[in-house]
Amino acid sequence: MKEKVLITGASGFVGYHLINEALHNNLEVYAAVRKNSKIEHLKDLDIQYVYLDYANTDALKAELLDKQINYIIHGAGATRAVSEAEYNKINADYTANLAEAALALGDTLKKFVLISSLAAIGPLKTLDGIITEDTYPDPITAYGRSKLQAEKKLKAINGLNYTILRPTAVYGPRDTGIFIFFKQVSNHLEPYIGNIKQNLSFVYVTDLAKAAVKALQAGDMKTYNISDGNYYDRHELGTLTKTILNVKTFKFHLWVIFVKLIAGISQKVSSLSNSAPIINLEKLDELMATNWSCSIELAKQDLGYYPQHALSEGLQETLQWYKDNNWI
Repeated sequence: MKEKVLITGASGFVGYHLINEALHNNLEVYAAVRKNSKIEHLKDLDIQYVYLDYANTDALKAELLDKQINYIIHGAGATRAVSEAEYNKINADYTANLAEAALALGDTLKKFVLISSLAAIGPLKTLDGIITEDTYPDPITAYGRSKLQAEKKLKAINGLNYTILRPTAVYGPRDTGIFIFFKQVSNHLEPYIGNIKQNLSFVYVTDLAKAAVKALQAGDMKTYNISDGNYYDRHELGTLTKTILNVKTFKFHLWVIFVKLIAGISQKVSSLSNSAPIINLEKLDELMATNWSCSIELAKQDLGYYPQHALSEGLQETLQWYKDNNWI
């Protein structure tokens, strides 16, 4: 009999790849989606759908006990919200509710894997050094703080076997975030904010999915940074994208004060309409942070995580998918 894994955030970019990796590892997949989620891209996958009320711990317990779930990969969360309180509710409180409910499974539940974020630690302020699991957390956004709070709540739950993964910037087929930059490059524009030096890190989405499934069997009660093991200067993403797409671009650097003005206006307008802004002043700080390079040595050692895609290989596959699906 196959073991059962619940994957939350299943209809999203990362969720789709988590499902595929779990199926590849012969797991029976329960995909947690919202009633209004777009799931057309999941229709050919051998999965069962689950609709969870993360605000109701008793309902969560009943659902988990009914399905007799062996593993949980919790990828659901908010990357945009109208307030810090909303980030905390969705990313921290709902995580704790699901984990508390999972205790009702007893020995049936073997592992709870949380997809956190490197934003929970925050960037380094100089180009020297590298983020490790022991780096003192100093998140610079409400999103990062909510992810750190989720980690702390998870660790405080007695009797829960967990593993926390902190991926850096995730890219790959179906992503709509970094895709915005790829789209601009395909239109011969290559914009940057300011003219500063940066160390950036990335992880290809299928490598993250492999790390998550590996964590089901290893890394008990520990936290791991996840990237492709390299770091890149701020222009390398654009340079590789231009080469792969075989396009020339107009490269330009926007004045920081101008972008801050736009971000401030966006933030104000969104607050008036009670909607989450695409970019705000905190997100701008994150985009302009000096050093996001991180070590993955602990994940290699404990999880057997050896990423198969450096940025050049991952971009080849990603950009080909965008072209094949008429995104660019």
